[in-house]
Amino acid sequence: MNILKLGIPKGSLEQATIELFRKAGVNIVVSSRSYTPYCDDPEVSVRLIRAQEMPRYVEMGKLDAGLTGKDWILECGAKIKEVEDLVYAKSGFTPVRWVIAVPVNSSIKTVRELNGKKIATELVNVVEKYLRKKGVSADVEFSWGATEAKVPDLADAIVELTETGSSLAANNLRIVDTVLESTTRFIANLRAWENPWKRKKIENLAMLLKGALIAGEKVGLKMNVSRKNLKNVLKILPAMRNPTVSPLAEEDWVALEVIVDEKKVREIIPALKRAGAEGIIEYPLNKVIP
Repeated sequence: MNILKLGIPKGSLEQATIELFRKAGVNIVVSSRSYTPYCDDPEVSVRLIRAQEMPRYVEMGKLDAGLTGKDWILECGAKIKEVEDLVYAKSGFTPVRWVIAVPVNSSIKTVRELNGKKIATELVNVVEKYLRKKGVSADVEFSWGATEAKVPDLADAIVELTETGSSLAANNLRIVDTVLESTTRFIANLRAWENPWKRKKIENLAMLLKGALIAGEKVGLKMNVSRKNLKNVLKILPAMRNPTVSPLAEEDWVALEVIVDEKKVREIIPALKRAGAEGIIEYPLNKVIP
């Protein structure tokens, strides 16, 4: 049997990734004592690998495919195939940022003022490249963790990953600039990508994962509408395509079904009701394939 060796990021992205696969129709169960989770797809063998190491193992062919951040692809300089951009993180569906941060009372206000200073970060290669482009010469040292605690005693500034900036603020740190925005990428080994079976399997998984992501921000709406109110109801609905309108047994009424952004539902449903829609049902989606 053909088997696809797939890497799942261990750590902060682990639970969000497993949930995304579940919505895509692939169930992964992680044991607390194992780095080889169970996967209900017999054609997929899963390994838990830290996102920082994922590009290297995929490039080497130890894994056929995996999920990691664009930041770690750039940091490793790995030669891999980026199959899909999957915009999700630990706590939401937004890109994450690597930012330069200093203590709130630091005199450093701009990137140029970092000249000759010490910067602690896990993203050494990317930061050094960023500073060269800015014409800044600084001592960039690798941080093994707890980077926010390095300033001001062990470093003048840090470059750290943030989603909302709340953790930095809680540690009395101020953002000076953004070094890089990053999203999760589904990547493949170059030789695996040339293998017809593996490529098709990777493409299928990428399609389902992307569909699950899109579905996560949308919901379905069903409702009944009299034909005399149909025009007014349709004006309210922002659909991905035209809504599905089906006749009901009662000639003057139709059933209407549509997909909308979840954030807009709280405004749309009251407006639909006022426009004459009845029996409105909201339901979640697992996958939306454009």
